[in-house]
Amino acid sequence: MKISIITSTFNAAATLRHCFFSLAEQSVSCEHIVIDGGSTDGTLEIINEHCSRIGQFVSENDRGLYDALNKGIRLATGDVVGILHADDFYADAEVLSRIAEVFEDPSVEACYGDLLYVVESEIGRGRDREGEENTNSQPDSLAPSRFTIKRYWKSGSYDPRKFYWGWMPPHPTFFVRKSVYEKYGLFNLGLGTAADYELMLRLLVKQQISCKYIPEVLVKMRVGGVSNASLGNRVKANRMDRKAWDVNGLKPYPWTAALKPLRKISQWFRRPREVGR
Repeated sequence: MKISIITSTFNAAATLRHCFFSLAEQSVSCEHIVIDGGSTDGTLEIINEHCSRIGQFVSENDRGLYDALNKGIRLATGDVVGILHADDFYADAEVLSRIAEVFEDPSVEACYGDLLYVVESEIGRGRDREGEENTNSQPDSLAPSRFTIKRYWKSGSYDPRKFYWGWMPPHPTFFVRKSVYEKYGLFNLGLGTAADYELMLRLLVKQQISCKYIPEVLVKMRVGGVSNASLGNRVKANRMDRKAWDVNGLKPYPWTAALKPLRKISQWFRRPREVGR
């Protein structure tokens, strides 16, 4: 079972080492494909430092995140494709091992898990509690003490009908067989920040591919995200979410779009019992 992991970068020097480190410590090897959009902040130097672990690398102007991911999917030679953003890292060293185990069942075409939103503490950024530089800080360490949990996205069991009630899996935890992309297509660049939502609607609701839930935190994501950056962006995202249903010939319930952001409220209050590292 060969797994391809795609990382899209653009001026990601501040966080990229954590992403690379979390891949390097996985107990299962993978093909790492890095697609850079023409970074100028030191990202390319960091990529060069880790070139021995990178299977394929492209640096050129692109049309944004999802264009870069499409390039990576086309280049992927693995049986299964996953995405690890430059701001993200895996919850522990056995994540890809669990993914490989799930896909040993040939009937499984996709899987997903839970996600944590985190922020790095001052100590994690190399400062002690008094704000002074901490010379003992290890820049590649992903120890839990470096990060504070802000939100916990517990996905829950799989049922495609839940999409009608505002549900979706966290896309950074979504792994898909390469053959599924070849059969049903890649990210739709016309959907903007809703391209991941549209892809999952197309694969899980319209095409009804088989999918399995892994009830564990798989990915830790730094707090942020373009679609949630402001009220205006959230309104625009809701419009694009509705368009995602339209382009697939699917009809949501009248309340589907409203429920999607409302379902996230509980994420601020939940906390996992145990998380990898």
